[in-house]
Amino acid sequence: MVGIQEIFTKIKEKQKEQKTIKSLYRDALANSQEYQNIIDEIQSLKDKKKKLEESMKNELKSEMEKLYSIKIDIESDKELLSQATLTKILKGEEVEITDEYNNKYEPIFNVRFKKF
Repeated sequence: MVGIQEIFTKIKEKQKEQKTIKSLYRDALANSQEYQNIIDEIQSLKDKKKKLEESMKNELKSEMEKLYSIKIDIESDKELLSQATLTKILKGEEVEITDEYNNKYEPIFNVRFKKF
């Protein structure tokens, strides 16, 4: 069986190779005049789009405030759901939820490593 350190080292090597290839690609694009012209055109359209979006947001100010409030409530409820699920799992209880279409969901955990 392959060790954790070996897998980690292999991932780091592949990430270095990936970074090198991406850098070559970005350099090739930066040297293309046609690409630069398209980028300028895209930026101009993005600016127009942003102005239009801001105008619409101002027209629908109360709805946008309500949308923001709902977003915050959803984030808070998701955190509450995670905490309640973890508490049940730590107690040894099985956790399963069902949506309005009778689709069943089970919790999934993710492990990540943080550099320190």
